[in-house]
Amino acid sequence: MELSRKEFDLLVLLEENRGKHISQRQLGQLAQISVATVNKLLAKLAQNGMADKDGITQLGLNALEPYRVKRAIFFAAGFGSRLVPVTLNTPKPLVRVKGTRMIDTLLDAVLEMGITDITIVRGYLGEQFDQLTYKYPMIKFIENPAYNESNNISSAMCVRYQFSNAYIMEADLVLYNPKILKKYHYTSNYLAVPTEVTNDWCFEVKNGVIKKLKVGGTNCHHMYGISYWDKTDGAKMAEHIKKVYDMPGGHERYWDQVALEYFINDYKIGVTECTFDDIIEIDTYKDLKQVDSVYC
Repeated sequence: MELSRKEFDLLVLLEENRGKHISQRQLGQLAQISVATVNKLLAKLAQNGMADKDGITQLGLNALEPYRVKRAIFFAAGFGSRLVPVTLNTPKPLVRVKGTRMIDTLLDAVLEMGITDITIVRGYLGEQFDQLTYKYPMIKFIENPAYNESNNISSAMCVRYQFSNAYIMEADLVLYNPKILKKYHYTSNYLAVPTEVTNDWCFEVKNGVIKKLKVGGTNCHHMYGISYWDKTDGAKMAEHIKKVYDMPGGHERYWDQVALEYFINDYKIGVTECTFDDIIEIDTYKDLKQVDSVYC
């Protein structure tokens, strides 16, 4: 059974609070809907066997299954030239920030959600990623042979048939708040921070849907390299990634441009909002020194 957005949101809240007593008023506050709407939705869910007085039922969990994140894919093939000299001997995702490898902050969050289907696309100093298997034995690696002669769209090419129900993550982010990653998603979306101004990659968003990808803007959403792709959009991406990659100059494109620029009319990509305190992207060696005094 296909769920409405409000039914989905309510079931997710019931799933997140399994075993806890949560009032209808609390559900309304969390879902940002009225208590009357909560009562109506709960009655409908109960009628369909998805919820009862104790919360979500097995039928409810089954209804959420199509919306569950099934896998996580990390793009970790690049050189990280702006982090030289640290990256001369270490791939950027393996650089330690306050004692912890960048990629570990993401991997730990993914595992906390119960995701064990994890793939890392590697390239530069790829063999160094083998050290991760001591802590994360479930990891699978895919080699990107074109990492040195193309942009990150080449990493997307390597895994383009695995996008459905998947988190796609840039592996050089530092995640401070793992709770911004969600087990269930109603639609495809990107992680982003609403901001008055940014000089970085950002989105123009209207009615919750990304309308334009650009560099620098005002009253926009600052983009982070974490996105979720539902079953339908993931299947479309397999074809569209290859089409862009095969275009003249396609090897130089960023993979995000596929759905957010070249084929934007074929997608309705939403945003999952977070704050700048939840996650950071360390672009340069100067950024690294500001975050971790060890590098000073």
